[in-house]
Amino acid sequence: MTTALILAGGTGTRMNSRVKPKQFIEIHGKPILIYTLEHFEYHEEIDDIVIVCLEDWIEKLKIYLHRFGITKVYEIVPGGPTGHDSIYNGLVTLKKKANPDDIILIHDGVRPLITGELITENIRTVRKSGNAVTVEVIRESVIKSTDGKFVSDVPALNQMFVAKAPQSFYFKDISEVFEQAEKDGFKAIDSAHLMNHYGKTLHMVKSTKNNIKITEPADYYMFRALCQAAENQQIFGI
Repeated sequence: MTTALILAGGTGTRMNSRVKPKQFIEIHGKPILIYTLEHFEYHEEIDDIVIVCLEDWIEKLKIYLHRFGITKVYEIVPGGPTGHDSIYNGLVTLKKKANPDDIILIHDGVRPLITGELITENIRTVRKSGNAVTVEVIRESVIKSTDGKFVSDVPALNQMFVAKAPQSFYFKDISEVFEQAEKDGFKAIDSAHLMNHYGKTLHMVKSTKNNIKITEPADYYMFRALCQAAENQQIFGI
């Protein structure tokens, strides 16, 4: 079995939206979260979906799933105070049905510009190497500073990548490190950070273009423009 664990538990304070969390903001009448879910809904290798959602929006989410024909959702789980906690909540729910060798793709609900090819490559890499972390090449120099005032190091550009999503693992591996983190009281930035913290070897998958996480208003407008460009291409062939 291959499951998509979709994180939609954030409040999106940087979007400055007072009406809706960012994952429920609509573009052309469709919430950003639904755009994301459709990639997994229509992918033949994804068997089911678990969504971690803001508790106050779960009932509204159920309405959206029905309206837009999202049928693979196995369960909706309340989110936690941090992204780490939300992933853990999702993994605890998956224990009810997941086998140790099931593949889990962890993805942000506000990262709607992935492709079926990227999902396929994540699954293929897990089967080949044991896990898959989607990354993007950094295009500008990165500076490290230990005190926020002086430059401590300027790493070689060809050694630097940005961690994206999906981040994909066998269930036994990702659940094991999250359980250990619970015992240790350790909170990770994301799943790749947690696996690295516990000494696991990680394998990279190069991201497709425009795999942005919609965090700020500029990201929203970029996504909307790309949607408009895709529609124009279909209608006008441009």
